[in-house]
Parts: sequence; C-alpha cells; structure tokens
Amino acid sequence: MINIVGRWRIKWMEMWDQDFVDLIEPGYFQFDKDGLGFFMFGAVEGEIDYRVTDDGARVEFSWSGNDDGRENSGRGWFQFQSAGSAKGKIFIHCGDESAVNIEFQA
Repeated sequence: MINIVGRWRIKWMEMWDQDFVDLIEPGYFQFDKDGLGFFMFGAVEGEIDYRVTDDGARVEFSWSGNDDGRENSGRGWFQFQSAGSAKGKIFIHCGDESAVNIEFQA
C-alpha cells in the first residue's frame, strides 16, 4: 500500500502548460492524514475530501474551492504508478477536465 500523505508536485497537465500550472506557486496536491487535503494550480485551488481504495492503488477525491475567484467544485482520481508517482484526472464541475501527472515531494 502506498502512503499518499504529503505533498505531490504537479509535473504535467493535459489542458494547461507548466507556466500556467505554476502561475502563483508550484502546482501541487496535498493529502493529509485525516482524509482531507488541498490543491493548487494556476488560478484554481480547492479543499480535498479523499478516499484510498482498499487495495491502496488508487485515490478518489471530491473538491470545493475556486477557479480565478469564482466558487467551484469537482472531483478527480489518481492511480499510483509507484511509491513516488501517480497519473490521474481532475474534473471541474460543468467545466474543464484534465489528465494530471504528479510526483511525491514529502
């Protein structure tokens, strides 16, 4: 089982280039021990409520936050490739969706 707790750096997004992902600060997903977390990329930020699947190979989450100052929400998931990398997708409710690659930072 992969320990997902910690900060995961966004290394690539299908819909946005890395300059946008790192617009305000380096884009990331933060998973805390309590099943909650936070993410930020570009002008999008949100609080995460996540669940790890029983086999520990996947995490699924919902989120609420804002997109360039407008209240928004969505969902997403990551499939772990190894202890230090995952690929997944993030969905913005009634809006964009993007594939995402992340790497563990600490």
